[in-house]
Amino acid sequence: MSNSIRVRDIMTSPAPFVRMHTPLGEVVDTLLRSRVMGLPVLDDSDRVVGFVSEQDCIHSMLVSSYHCEGVPNVDDVMHNEVLAVEAEQNIVDLAQNMGKNKPKLYPVIEDGKLLGLITRSAILSALWENRAHCDSQ
Repeated sequence: MSNSIRVRDIMTSPAPFVRMHTPLGEVVDTLLRSRVMGLPVLDDSDRVVGFVSEQDCIHSMLVSSYHCEGVPNVDDVMHNEVLAVEAEQNIVDLAQNMGKNKPKLYPVIEDGKLLGLITRSAILSALWENRAHCDSQ
């Protein structure tokens, strides 16, 4: 197994994101347009301050539509604790950690700033390509 594959090599960049105070409808639009299951939330200084998932949006929309309450914004539903990775992290280590934490994607952050997104699918694809390379030797 090649230990040289880094997150930077397979991450999606530029990554989709939303800003704090974004209305939930815009968050949902961005999720659907980007075809991702979650988005980093950035502040006005472009620092990652949260993460919002499809599930967070579904739950919030169920509650707000049931009670016909006002439209929430991303601040109301995002998680403030962000599971993020570094661009230089080895994907083998990340793949092992994903089994513990079970996220479907991680923001890739450097000095608090968003560099990209890394998904389980990208990791699986890279591992599969590496495996195919092993078979051809």
